[in-house]
Amino acid sequence: MYDVNMRCLAARVNYKTLIIICALFTLVTVLLWNKCSSDKAIHFPRHLGHLENLVGKGALEKREFDSEDDNDLANLFRGGKPAAKQPSADAFHQEQQRAPPVASILNNNANKLLSIKYEEMDCLINDDYTIKGRKEGNEVYLPFSWIEKYFEVYGKIAQYDGYERFEFSHSYSKVYTPRGNYRPDGVFMSFEGYNVEVRDRVKCISGIEGVPLSTQWGPQGYFYPIQIAQYGLSHYSKNLTEKPPHAEVYGVVEKRDKSTKQNDWMVPKGCTVSTVFDKTRSSNVNQFSTPESSDGVSLLLGNTKDFIISFEIKFSTNGSVSVVLETTEKNQLFTIHYVTNSQLIAFKDKAIYYGIGPRTSWSTITRDLVTDLKKGVGLSNTKAVKQTKIMPKKVVRLVAKGKGFIDNITIVTTAHMPAFFAASDWLVRNQDDKGGWPIMVTRKLGEGFKSLEPGWYSAMAQGQAMSTLVRAYLLTREQVYLNSALRAVMPFTLKSEDHGVKAVFMNKYDWYEEYPTAPSSFVLNGFIYSLLGLYDLKETAGDKLGQEAKKLYDRGMDSLKAMLPLFDTGSGTIYDLRHFMLGTAPNLARWDYHTTHINQLQLLSTVDDAPIFKEFVKRWKSYLKGGRAKHN
Repeated sequence: MYDVNMRCLAARVNYKTLIIICALFTLVTVLLWNKCSSDKAIHFPRHLGHLENLVGKGALEKREFDSEDDNDLANLFRGGKPAAKQPSADAFHQEQQRAPPVASILNNNANKLLSIKYEEMDCLINDDYTIKGRKEGNEVYLPFSWIEKYFEVYGKIAQYDGYERFEFSHSYSKVYTPRGNYRPDGVFMSFEGYNVEVRDRVKCISGIEGVPLSTQWGPQGYFYPIQIAQYGLSHYSKNLTEKPPHAEVYGVVEKRDKSTKQNDWMVPKGCTVSTVFDKTRSSNVNQFSTPESSDGVSLLLGNTKDFIISFEIKFSTNGSVSVVLETTEKNQLFTIHYVTNSQLIAFKDKAIYYGIGPRTSWSTITRDLVTDLKKGVGLSNTKAVKQTKIMPKKVVRLVAKGKGFIDNITIVTTAHMPAFFAASDWLVRNQDDKGGWPIMVTRKLGEGFKSLEPGWYSAMAQGQAMSTLVRAYLLTREQVYLNSALRAVMPFTLKSEDHGVKAVFMNKYDWYEEYPTAPSSFVLNGFIYSLLGLYDLKETAGDKLGQEAKKLYDRGMDSLKAMLPLFDTGSGTIYDLRHFMLGTAPNLARWDYHTTHINQLQLLSTVDDAPIFKEFVKRWKSYLKGGRAKHN
C-alpha cells in the first residue's frame, strides 16, 4: 500500500514538474526569439493598436524571403523597402498623416499569420525590353527606379514619427496662394521666396555695382537685366514680409543707444586712428592712416549672430577694408578684402578679393558675408559656382588700410532695402536712349531660331524692370525712377525685326517677346511678366502719363485670353509655341515653369475677373497631381 502511494505521488510530482519545465522552456524560447528578431521587430501603428494586443497570444512571423531574393528586392524602391499597397483616392489624404501599414496581418483568431512570399518575375516593357519585377499574389511590383524615369514621377523614402514610408508625387513644384489683390506697391508674386544671389549661375555680387553678375550663358559673367530686376524685387518683397532686422553698430565715437558698441581700435606702430568732425555729415567720424607695409588698423567685432556688414567709407588714397571670418571649415580664418580697384572677384589662400572702385566720396557699402564667402571659395571658370558647405561662424574683426574715413560700421540680420535700391539705381544708370536694357551676350534659343546677337532687348526684362522702378518711385517719390519706367515702354512699340520686342501671332494678336527671335517664339511666362510691368506702370503713372502703357497692356491681355488654350497639353503646359512656328515637337514646360504659369494666372485673376483665368488655374493645378484632360 505504501509503495502504491509513493508511485502515485511521484506521478503527480512528475506531471506538475513537466508542466513547469514546459512553461519555462516556452518562456526561454520566446525570449530568445525576441532577442534574435529585435532588430527587425514589427511595430504597430497607432491606428492598428488592437493587433498589438493580439501578439501576446501568438507569435508574429516575419515575411519569408529567399536569400537570393534579398538583394533583388532592395532594388524595388530607393532604400530597399517594398512598396505598401496603394491607398484609395478617398483615403490617400488621411494616410499621409499616419504611419505606414504593417507588413503582415493577423487573422480573426490571432492564431495564424498570413505571410505572402515575393516571387521574382520578368516584366516585358512594350515588347521592347525586359526588367526584373516582383509578384506578390496577384499583385505585380516594378522597381521605382524604372517607374521614376519612365513616367517622370518622383518619390523617396522618408521618416515619419519613427516609421519609414514611401512618399510619391506626380510633380516637384508647388503653387503659392496669393496674399490678396495684386498692387504695384505690394509683394511681387511669390518673390519673397526667391534668393537670386545664391543661384549657382550667379558668379557674385559686384563690389562696384552691388548687383549680381550672371553666368547663365557664359562663364565670364555679365549683367543680366532680368536677374538684376528679380534681385531687387525679391529683396523688396522680403522687406514687406519679414520682421525688422537686428542690428549692432561698432566703433562709434560716443555711445548712441543700446545697439551701439564703443569698441577701441587696435593701432600698430606707424598707423593712426583719430576722431574728426566731417562738415558734410555734420558728425564725428573715424579717420585712419596706415603705411603700405603695415597690417592696417583693426576693430574687434566678435559677432556670432548676424553676417551682413555695412559701413560708410571715403578713401583719400588707394586702400581696402577687410573682414576676418572664423568659419565652419575646422574653425579656419578666411578674410574678405574689399579693395579700391576694378577687379571683379579673386580667391587665393583663404583670401577673397572684391573690387569696390575708388570710393573717393562718401558711400555706403553693404555686403552679405555668407554670399561673398561662398562665391569666393566656389569660384570657378565654368558657368556654375562650385558648391561648398563652408559657412561663417563669427565676424572676428574689421581691418582698414590706406588713408580715409569710416563711419557707421554695422552688422545686421538682413539688409533688403540696400539691395533693392542697388538694383533700381543700376536700372536707371544703364538704360539706353531707346528705353531698353540691352543684353550683351549671344543667346541661341534652339534649333531653327536665329541667334540673338549681343544688344538684344527682352520684354520680360523691360517688364520686370518697370515693376522694380515703379516700386522705387512709390517708396521715394523721386521722379527719376518713374521717368525710367516710362521710357521702358518704347521697345514694346517696335517689332522684333526693328530692334523691339513685339511679335504678332496670326497677323492679329500682339505678343511681347522674352526672346525676340526669328521666327517668333511666343514664350508664355516672359510675356505675362511683361504684362505685369505694364500694369504696374499704368496704375502708377495715371491716365495721361500711363496712356501708352495702358494701351499696350490691354492689347496684350486680349492676346493672352485668346491664345492661352494653345499652351495647354491636357496634362501640363507648353513653354513656347515653337512647335507651331517651326513644326517641331512641343517644348513642354518643366513643373517649375508650369507652376509659374499657374501663379501668374492666379495673380492676373485678382486684377481681371475674366473667367478664363480661374478656369485654367483650376485645370492646370489638377495636372500637378496626375489629372488629365478627357479622351474621346
